[in-house]
Amino acid sequence: MQLRIFTEPQEGNSYDHQLALARRAEECGFDAFFRSDHYLAQTDWSDGLPGPTDSWITLAGLARETRRIRLGTLVSSATFRDPAVLALTVAQVDLMSGGRVELGLGAGWFEAEHRAFGLDFPDTVTRFERLEEQLEMITGLWEVPVGEKYTFTGQHYQVTDSPGLPKPAQHPHPPVIIGGKGKARTPALTAEYAAEFNAPFTSVEETAALYDRVRAACTAIGRDPATLTLSMAHATIVGSTDAEVERRLTAYGKDAAHLREHALVGSPAQVADQLGRYAELGMTRAYLQIIDQTDLDHLDLIAAEVAPQLTT
Repeated sequence: MQLRIFTEPQEGNSYDHQLALARRAEECGFDAFFRSDHYLAQTDWSDGLPGPTDSWITLAGLARETRRIRLGTLVSSATFRDPAVLALTVAQVDLMSGGRVELGLGAGWFEAEHRAFGLDFPDTVTRFERLEEQLEMITGLWEVPVGEKYTFTGQHYQVTDSPGLPKPAQHPHPPVIIGGKGKARTPALTAEYAAEFNAPFTSVEETAALYDRVRAACTAIGRDPATLTLSMAHATIVGSTDAEVERRLTAYGKDAAHLREHALVGSPAQVADQLGRYAELGMTRAYLQIIDQTDLDHLDLIAAEVAPQLTT
């Protein structure tokens, strides 16, 4: 099982905080450092200071200040950026990293955030229409051969005679990640465009149903479901003592009882056991959501006492 560190900088963390966390994740042997793509704090306990950081500007900086760890978003919002510009941005960051970037892309959901930044927030059907066009357009721009032109005419986006440059370092392009709980459009888009499906903050039972749907969607279009990586993301609070668990629960800022029931919480052995239940469903990649980015010892503990239990 691959363990990846996932964080939410909009809750109040600077680029330097993210750099320190990414470097520690790399030193500890974690597979990747991922961040959310949000501009507005979502919790009532955070004032959002020092303010948001743009995900792709941040990842560009991390691309030059790390060496091995993979980098990406979980997930970028299709409502935030023009797809041709996003294709260029991700390709450039992939080049800057030497081919270590992955693009998580979703329809967008946080309406208050869109209002706060003057971003269009259409209805759910339209957002998924835009997401589908973006997936086709971004991968098309990456895949068009050098020297040829790419044209796309959709309901929401159009490009004419684009050179599709720059090309990313990875061939044919960086892996695309799609996640969510949708019953129809999400599995279909995953089967068509994604290298990975992510089950976000769901129980073992919910995750099993999500995985079954994306496997069925793959089979329906003639894709081998085994070619799709299955992952999950969960809030993660690990402590070597009960007091340490309680301290990290408090730092997380949400109801402790809720977290104990719905997140990965407890001793290293308990959290390893919880992850093992997801692995039984076919999950091979876990995104561990770490909220307190200053608690670097948390990563040390997970690397030293949780990760080894998942490889034996």
